[in-house]
Order: sequence, then structure tokens, then C-alpha cells
Amino acid sequence: MKTTNEPSNLTLIVAVSENDVIGKDNDLIWDLKNDLKRFKALTSGHCIIMGRKTFESFPKPLPNRTHIVITRQQDYKAPDGVIVVNSLEAAIEKAKQDANPFIIGGGEIYKQGLNLVDTIEFTRVHHSFEGDTFFPVISETIWKEIDRIFHKKDDLHKFDFSYITYKRR
Repeated sequence: MKTTNEPSNLTLIVAVSENDVIGKDNDLIWDLKNDLKRFKALTSGHCIIMGRKTFESFPKPLPNRTHIVITRQQDYKAPDGVIVVNSLEAAIEKAKQDANPFIIGGGEIYKQGLNLVDTIEFTRVHHSFEGDTFFPVISETIWKEIDRIFHKKDDLHKFDFSYITYKRR
């Protein structure tokens, strides 16, 4: 049950290959322009919660979003305006003014967040990749698929992919 100190909808957003890979060497493996546009559209104006390595993979903070970075480093220096915390729980507390904050990675933060979120915005990339970071299997006993949109590969997208929205049962 939610308290007034928690967001009304905490969402995890992720892109995952057919073999559950989400990244390699702290980077995305595929380039899906429409998926990046969807990420921007969904997260703009909201808090985005991420681990330090995910944050450091960006060339600069993403515009029109409040960045909350989780790190174990007590003396971590982030750019002005970036909120630094030491746990996912502290990040969620910092995001409580946002009705719909997003957990955006990486792998360890996803594992911790999966038990806390209400919604998963999931992009399934219909291809298998080599990688070093994986997403846990989504249990159908816990999650219900409520929407799916398939996109065929084209000139801008090297792979077929699907947007899938899950809600906690």
C-alpha cells in the first residue's frame, strides 16, 4: 500500500534483447531511434533514477529531467542539479514530489527496483546479442501485459522490436 511519501506510479523503463541482454561495457548495444524518442517522451518532465555507471554513460545530463544518481561513493561529485543518494530507497524518497518517476538502470538498480515498481515500460528487441548486463525474467504471476505495439525493422531500425507495458497484478 502506498503512503503519501511514495510516488503514485513508479515506473521502470528498459530495452531488452531476446536473450535478456540490456548492455555491454556500460553501453547500449543497439540503436533504435524510435525507442530513444519514446524514452524521451515518457521521461521528460520527470525524475529519472539511475546508478552511477548509467549516469556516467551519458555525455551530459539529459534535458528536462531531474537526475537522481545512486552510488556507494560517499564523495561522488556530480554536476549541479544532479541529486546524489546512496540507496534506491533514498532515490525514491527524493522523487516523491513526482507522480511518475522512472528507474532507468543499470542492471543492479533494475534488479532492486523490480520489486518496487508499479509499471514496466519494456522494449523487446527481437534479436539476441552478446552482453554483460542482463534483465531478470518478468514473471507472469506478478506482471500483466496491458499493451504491446510491434515495430518492423526499417531504414532507421536494424531490428524488429516491440513496446510492451506491464502492470503489477
